[in-house]
Amino acid sequence: MPLHHTPLHLAAAEAVAAQANCLAADLKVDTPPRPELGDFAIGCFAIAKARGVAPTQVAQELAAKIVPAGLIASATAAGPFVNLKVDRAAAFRWLVDAALTRTLVPATYGEGKTICIDYSSPNISKHLAYHHIRGTVTGHALVHIFRALGHHVVGINFLGDWGTTHGMLLAAWNKWGPVEPLDIAGLNALYVKFNETMKTHPELEGDGRAWFKRLEDGDPDARALWQRFKDVSWAEFEEVYKILGITFEEVRGESAYEPALAGVFKSLSDKGLVSTSEGAQVIQLPGEKTPLLLRKGDGSTLYATRDIAAAEYHWDTYQFARKLYVVGREQGLHFRQLYKALALAGHTWAGTWNGDKYIPGRLQHVSYGHIRLGGKKTATRLGNVVLMKRVFDIMQEEQLPRIVEKNPERSAAEVDQVARTVGIGAVVFANLASQREKDVDFDIEKVTSTEGDSGPYLQYVHARCASIIRKAVTTLADQVATGDAQRAAHAKLVQRRLAALEAALEHRPVDLEGIDLGRLTHDAEWAVARRLMELPDVVVRAADAAEPHLVCHYLLQLAGEFSYWYTQGNGDKSLRVISDDLDVMSARLALTAAVQAAMATGLGLLGIGAPDWM
Repeated sequence: MPLHHTPLHLAAAEAVAAQANCLAADLKVDTPPRPELGDFAIGCFAIAKARGVAPTQVAQELAAKIVPAGLIASATAAGPFVNLKVDRAAAFRWLVDAALTRTLVPATYGEGKTICIDYSSPNISKHLAYHHIRGTVTGHALVHIFRALGHHVVGINFLGDWGTTHGMLLAAWNKWGPVEPLDIAGLNALYVKFNETMKTHPELEGDGRAWFKRLEDGDPDARALWQRFKDVSWAEFEEVYKILGITFEEVRGESAYEPALAGVFKSLSDKGLVSTSEGAQVIQLPGEKTPLLLRKGDGSTLYATRDIAAAEYHWDTYQFARKLYVVGREQGLHFRQLYKALALAGHTWAGTWNGDKYIPGRLQHVSYGHIRLGGKKTATRLGNVVLMKRVFDIMQEEQLPRIVEKNPERSAAEVDQVARTVGIGAVVFANLASQREKDVDFDIEKVTSTEGDSGPYLQYVHARCASIIRKAVTTLADQVATGDAQRAAHAKLVQRRLAALEAALEHRPVDLEGIDLGRLTHDAEWAVARRLMELPDVVVRAADAAEPHLVCHYLLQLAGEFSYWYTQGNGDKSLRVISDDLDVMSARLALTAAVQAAMATGLGLLGIGAPDWM
């Protein structure tokens, strides 16, 4: 059943439904392929089928009966579609108000639904490296998107803090430690040394397994040292998360589920799902060539077992509508087998079985591709970089010279902050702009450009909107000071309108009193409005598909429509935002403020800052 996310779409559906004697909720409202055809299009196929007549005939009959009223200005038939045009002044008024009040995104869409999003999830004692960035920012964007739609969102960081690798690190510490001061770099060096030495001394592998067994058995020395490693690791991870503005509702490691593993094995065994294969305990899955490994022959558990325990815990705790695992695509087999195993165990929220056919449930692997470093400059600057936070530093350094040059009046602290925001925005957008499954080619020159399809370009458009409003403030002040009495009085009136727009941009109550949005009559202005109208549906589709790139693509389109409209004034003075006609200027400033607010909303959904100057 279609949902209509704006009163404009709803009005179109209701106008047709009233004449067709059907429910507005049953009608899908689309956008015609060309603007001249109308603002909305509603197909008449289902109505025609129910009546036993041709869709073109139904469209003609319905369009002829629709009387312009409220938000609907006209209706015409185009083949099997009823095309409708809205009252532009009324539409502009709703759009500007909704953009400025941050209500363009339908905040009731996810009401009453809980979404668990498992993302980032680094291994302790290892660097939070640049290759973690894509999963981290994808999960963070999805948290924002679902939360904006009214879902209760639980961001989960499932730390990799258990397994044989941690036994190896404990063995390395015992052999070559201690390392002081203790930090991830030292721990990582120990781990690398252990693996290198193991090539010539394979007996060390047994030491690692033995230390992990001590850890599993609760040996106090092993546990205390492991906890130190974990605390040091989280402190470093948090530094990066703070840079990105990320907080988690739940931070739990694989180790948290260790006490539940005996119960997991008993439950699975009681249901006859556990068998032995080559000494290991496994679950055989219909349609899979390999089984899901639960426990090694030496009794050590594997992460699949802990994933089962974690999924059961999250269902018991949150009763989620969906649980998303934002993990690289190379883990596709693991998650497919995990979901099938949970479904075999009778967890219908993980899926069901129809014979040997698995029917997915509420669990979804949000997979993503790899990051490839491209371009000579990228290789030079990032070739040996491991730490994610160092990448942010480098991107800030890349932005600084241009921002200093463009803003000589700004303090060093202000410039540093904006350069940081733009640099981080460049990294985040570059990792979100493509469909998740595609690999990303990261080229510094491209991702930092303010002229291409980049984060800095979108931030620049937001800053451009803010700059236009600042320029209007100065222009109006000059007219109040130097104009004739009548024009000065009019300029003062527009000043008050502009002050109301500025207040709205600062999240204060919106007041559009006195602004005649009917003065927006140019097709380029309406093109901007039509694009603003699409934001609610784009965000809903991004959530449904778990695809943040849809928001990226939309913002590039909105930025393009705004830039086209704004630059029309270069060739025709009458089309400038800061117009000699003060009433037209008021309306165009309101539309500019709406674009600025919508850009800030969209960038915020991606986890990107929106500076007012660059």
